[in-house]
Amino acid sequence: MSGVIAAVAAAFATALLLRGPTRPAPGPWRHLRPGVFPAVSVAGAGGAAAVGVGAERIVLGLVGVAVAAAVFHEVARRRRNAEAERRAEQVLVMCDGLAADLRAGQPPLSALLAAAEQWPELAPVASAAGLGAEVPTALRRLEDRPGAGQLRVVGAAWHVAHQSGAGLAGALAMAAQRLREDRATARVLATEMAAAQATARLLAVLPLAVLVLGSGLGGDPVGFLLDSTPGMVCLCLGLALEYAGLVWLARIADQVLGRR
Repeated sequence: MSGVIAAVAAAFATALLLRGPTRPAPGPWRHLRPGVFPAVSVAGAGGAAAVGVGAERIVLGLVGVAVAAAVFHEVARRRRNAEAERRAEQVLVMCDGLAADLRAGQPPLSALLAAAEQWPELAPVASAAGLGAEVPTALRRLEDRPGAGQLRVVGAAWHVAHQSGAGLAGALAMAAQRLREDRATARVLATEMAAAQATARLLAVLPLAVLVLGSGLGGDPVGFLLDSTPGMVCLCLGLALEYAGLVWLARIADQVLGRR
């Protein structure tokens, strides 16, 4: 009974650790987060093993599904981060382009239309400007997209230029310089966080080396993990906690780098 309580407690703690500012899942699972499913699946498998149901294949199957889900989640996270990086770079290119076009004598609407041709996501802003709507308001609607948070700087420069009568080209050029400095800082932070994440991944695979070492010394650690109830509980809870640590660190890095 104590094993069941430990497994349930580990699953609940893992779920709390993995809660973060990510988009909720649709349907009845909307109150959970994507990273919760692999860890809870592994912890649930540990609970099944602790009950002593003797369903080793079910437990190992759940572990396999959880590992596959963890890999899928990590691949999706990397794709989102790459998309956010591309969008952040596009914001800088767009701001530089607007400033250059305005300095060349183009009206703001023409400059926005030209920028929208290079970056289609900016089309709603160009359409709003063509209808006489507020450009900063239209830019704020795009800020929630991953990597587009710095559009608030562009919107603020546009707003200040119109309210104060200052040159829009100069305001956007200053905004582009601010974005360039922020991008340089983000690259430094990304390098530092990459080193920390690499260390965490190295620590995560160390248990495999321990298994190999134990087997070389005449023990049977793999057999203990796969063929006994205490071993399966240890395997499942260990995998769940390792995954929780990796996801927690990844989300800290995403928050530091401004990814959402």
